[in-house]
Amino acid sequence: MFDDLRSIESWRDALAELFGTGLYVFVGVGAVIASGIASGGELDAARLVAIALANGLGLAVAIYATMHVSGGHINPFVSIAAALARRIRPAKAAMYVACQLAGGVLASLLLVYVTPNAAEGSLGARSLADGVSVGMGFTIELVLVFALVFVVFAVAMDRRAPAALAPLAIGMAFLVIHLVAVPLTGAGLNAASVLGPAVVSGHWTDHWLYWVGPIAGGALAALAYQALFAPEAE
Repeated sequence: MFDDLRSIESWRDALAELFGTGLYVFVGVGAVIASGIASGGELDAARLVAIALANGLGLAVAIYATMHVSGGHINPFVSIAAALARRIRPAKAAMYVACQLAGGVLASLLLVYVTPNAAEGSLGARSLADGVSVGMGFTIELVLVFALVFVVFAVAMDRRAPAALAPLAIGMAFLVIHLVAVPLTGAGLNAASVLGPAVVSGHWTDHWLYWVGPIAGGALAALAYQALFAPEAE
């Protein structure tokens, strides 16, 4: 069970997840800050599209950069779902998650260093929009992470899918999901990009729902795909 913890290859894979996730978080959270500077802090349609594009394309690039090394998870919720579906060993999944979270925190610290103080704000820390209750936010995050993880399993973990197109498909799914989620919950969707800004800014309001909802959604998606659509289920 603990062979992965002693494996240089497993640590190399986990390190790739750290760098890839750090790249994604730097671009995704950086886009929130930069677009806020450009728009005066208001979330108008142009800023929403800019944030969605940066997060979707940034994720696709990070996956392309790491998929041949680690599989390109770049998201703790994906790694947890993959472990539940037995697509990755639990110890290796734990290594991935630890390194992904570390990458998110390091990227957020770097953003603080390179961002003017006046523009930092909460550094993209997630919060519910006015009128969105905790229950609503929980459900939104659960449903959208279900959709994201379902796409990941369909295009990246199913041998029948064209692997070369998987990062682009996942990135596009992430992009359109952001268009829905950003105005409502701030778009958690990835624990690394949720934890990093929260640690650096100290903004922890309703933080738990950005973990519990997505973990539940990802687990449901993984188990549903395994049971209904995976080759072994045929």
